[in-house]
Amino acid sequence: MPCMIRFMLTRLATGFAIGCAVGFFVWQNGFAVPGAIENYLAQALFIYLFASTISMGYLATALLLEE
Repeated sequence: MPCMIRFMLTRLATGFAIGCAVGFFVWQNGFAVPGAIENYLAQALFIYLFASTISMGYLATALLLEE
């Protein structure tokens, strides 16, 4: 695998993991009733929203600052 592809996939995966953690934290502390399971699709989309945004930002920042 070329170095650039590996670099991009690693940064995207790292940013996605950070975004998932942040999205889950925000959902649990601000948007949901504790223990509500019926909103699982809304929760998944909310977490994906954070994860995709933060992963692209993480990748863009890494590409910008890479020497």
